[in-house]
Amino acid sequence: MSAQLSQNLLLTVPLAPLAGSIVAGLFGKAIGRRGAHWVTILGVLVSFIVSAMVLKSVALDGARFNATVYEWMNVGGLKMEVGFLIDGLTAMMMCVVTFVSLMVHIYTIGYMEEDPGYQRFFSYISLFTFSMLMLVMSNNFLQLFFGWEAVGLVSYLLIGFWFKKPTAIFANLKAFLVNRVGDFGFILGIGLVLAYTGSLNYSEVFAKGQDLAGAGTLLNTGWQVITVTCICLFIGAMGKSAQFPLHVWLPDSMEGPTPISALIHAATMVTAGIFMVTRMSPLFELSDAALSFVMVIGAITALFMGFLGIIQNDIKRVVAYSTLSQLGYMTVALGASAYSVAVFHLMTHAFFKALLFLGAGSVIIGMHHDQDIRNMGGLRKYMPLTWITSLLGSLALIGTPFFAGFYSKDSIIEAVHASHLPGSGFAYFAVAAGVFVTAFYSFRMYFLVFHGEERFHHKPFPPEDHGAHEEPGDHSEVHMPHESPWVVTAPLLLLAVPSVVIGFMTIGPMLFGDFFQGAIFVNHELHPAMEELKHEFSGATAMGLHAFTSLPFWLALAGVVTAYVFYLVKPGIPAAFARIFAPVVRVLENKYYMDWINENIIAAAARGLGRGLWKGGDVGVIDGLINGSARGVGAVAGVVRTLQTGYLSWYALVMVLGIFGLMTWQLWPELMRALTH
Repeated sequence: MSAQLSQNLLLTVPLAPLAGSIVAGLFGKAIGRRGAHWVTILGVLVSFIVSAMVLKSVALDGARFNATVYEWMNVGGLKMEVGFLIDGLTAMMMCVVTFVSLMVHIYTIGYMEEDPGYQRFFSYISLFTFSMLMLVMSNNFLQLFFGWEAVGLVSYLLIGFWFKKPTAIFANLKAFLVNRVGDFGFILGIGLVLAYTGSLNYSEVFAKGQDLAGAGTLLNTGWQVITVTCICLFIGAMGKSAQFPLHVWLPDSMEGPTPISALIHAATMVTAGIFMVTRMSPLFELSDAALSFVMVIGAITALFMGFLGIIQNDIKRVVAYSTLSQLGYMTVALGASAYSVAVFHLMTHAFFKALLFLGAGSVIIGMHHDQDIRNMGGLRKYMPLTWITSLLGSLALIGTPFFAGFYSKDSIIEAVHASHLPGSGFAYFAVAAGVFVTAFYSFRMYFLVFHGEERFHHKPFPPEDHGAHEEPGDHSEVHMPHESPWVVTAPLLLLAVPSVVIGFMTIGPMLFGDFFQGAIFVNHELHPAMEELKHEFSGATAMGLHAFTSLPFWLALAGVVTAYVFYLVKPGIPAAFARIFAPVVRVLENKYYMDWINENIIAAAARGLGRGLWKGGDVGVIDGLINGSARGVGAVAGVVRTLQTGYLSWYALVMVLGIFGLMTWQLWPELMRALTH
């Protein structure tokens, strides 16, 4: 008999950040800056402590919770509820979200110190935490969709936080619109689930999964209902988790303050799609076609977004493209039915990617808000804490043996290698090649920032307009780099610890134990990747012995060595390669022309369609009918108006003629009858 969790205790997890957000947002001026950051940090701290208690109960005592907290509407037997489903998957996500959010809240005190929107920013990030917790804790599709849309809305506010910057406004609008495309597919998928199962509750839907599988084709299209349903759900994940071709919003979202880059792009919003597909594993396991689609999309994202990281010079954009690539790895694992491996990488990635984003922010502070890595170099001696934590994060990212990323990333590659689904061969090539690419662009950034020539000397920093809500700082003269304050470096140190050890500590229960029992369903007969992985690696010890002989290790090492040679030993090589492969570089610099296609073809076609519907439908039909009827009435009125002469004799004649007409109409039948007889 598993232990039970208290409903009131669970309610504390999302409501504590919500309360902090409301207080900071509505009473920010009254409580001041210190009050705003303390009330929101306290709310997230309470949420993290309770989440840790829940994780302990779930992991050690087998505690579970699946119940309705509040039913707010019942329409024709369809229940619309607020409810929680707490199991291993949810408990892990709760801890990751609240811990990373707590670190970001603390970090923000130093990073946004001089910003005029200080209280508003804390309100937004606390509201974002509430939205994400409602998403991961939901036990039904309606609440899932609420959290899904709420994180999209708050991310729009955060990306465009500096609302007087045109680039920030463009970026948040772009993120909002691209996510609407994915959300349209998502709501279609939810609609199909409801239509064929009659329920929005996870447990009831999963119990009727075979009804979806046996529903045949959709409207005689030849497409199986279960396949269409899963692909529609995954399209929602493509938007939120920035999978090709709906990835275009994420790099531009770097226009927001650095803390939200860590919060949104490390552990929360972009992982919502990975979490959702994992939660829907009982449905996805019923369609091999959907799984192959998921795998191929993830493989394209993992490899080709990594290529874009190579040519970036903005420190935040390098990390952003790294996020895109790693999300592709997680998606590939989902397609291989290695759901536990995907969320394992989600968890490890959350720590070292938040560390890298916050480390990039620390560098930006130290460089007085110059984000171009070509203007840096030699920062190791000026920013020792930022240097060592960034090095640890980079080593974890490239999958260095015994770091957190090694255990999860290597497991993904092996799981894909064991998959037998169509597209698995291409996916294996993509994730293996991506190891070299990741190591190359990660250490390109690391070497250019922290080692080599000090390129910031005698280079004045551009002045900034505080009224435009840009990054704070006075850049009227040359400044030397400096280490960031403790409120910035403390979160770096706290995130560095799990970036190193969390993989080794959790691989056993998360991949080969029963931690996700009941939360993730895999048909091992049809999709044996996890079984083969279990036989190959009996645990962390076996993976440690395997570490230095595997192909990914040598590819990662080759990437680091290549970056070292290119950017420290022979810095002229990259320029030579850029000249030789100028057409390829041009394609990469234009991001595969995806923005151009979206703006000049898709958006232009949408505007043309809208303009045609407006002129043909609105102006031609609707306005034509309304204006035409008005003109008709006017014409009739013009004729009738001529009868209003004002002469009494004319009115008397009309009355006589009217009476004569009425009498004729009444008496005409009798007259005709008399004449016929």
